Amino acid sequence: MTETTGANLGVLGKKSSRRSGVERVVNAPLPTVYGQFQAIGYLDHDRGDEQVALVHGDIGTENVLTRLHSECLTGDAFGSRHCECGDQLEAALRAVVAEGSGIVVYLRGHEGRGIGLLAKLRAMALQAEGLDTVEANLALGLPVDARDYGVAAGILRDLGVRSVRLMSNNPRKREALVRHGVQVAEQVPLLIEPCESNITYLRTKRERMDHVLPHLDAVAHGS
Repeated sequence: MTETTGANLGVLGKKSSRRSGVERVVNAPLPTVYGQFQAIGYLDHDRGDEQVALVHGDIGTENVLTRLHSECLTGDAFGSRHCECGDQLEAALRAVVAEGSGIVVYLRGHEGRGIGLLAKLRAMALQAEGLDTVEANLALGLPVDARDYGVAAGILRDLGVRSVRLMSNNPRKREALVRHGVQVAEQVPLLIEPCESNITYLRTKRERMDHVLPHLDAVAHGS
């Protein structure tokens, strides 16, 4: 039998007391150009990321209109037309206000579908040379999509949400929430009109990543 010293006990104690999961840290009112929200801040103890849920109105527990929005600095802050992320974030915020209640969970650590900002920029440079978004990630030796939605499910559970109407075109988000114990009553399309700069990117998402984007059929393939 191995003797456990006081020093070892201290180490063991630290390991056993390490927190996991998501912790609510702060709740602050956030007036925006879209409407009034509560910004509820969380700490993801597993990854160390700081997360935020923007909550509008009395959300209840069932069929809550919800967007899980992956962080995208270039789209959300800089107005990039390479993707539709900024437009989707704006549309989601407007939608929950129009609904009278809802949640937008802003997921940090999801930049570039989870590969990080600099890797995303490298992938964008490869796309400028002719690769599509899937090929670019693979050329860099990176996964096509490294995002995990466990923290989003944890946030929704903390908010008392049991089922959502999920604003997303990505079936994998729905599958991930269900796998983590949050029911998806409906998947609500969040379709943004394509432009010349992002039409190839959007077609790749539909053809190679199974995103549901029926509005692309109306766009001439040569554009």
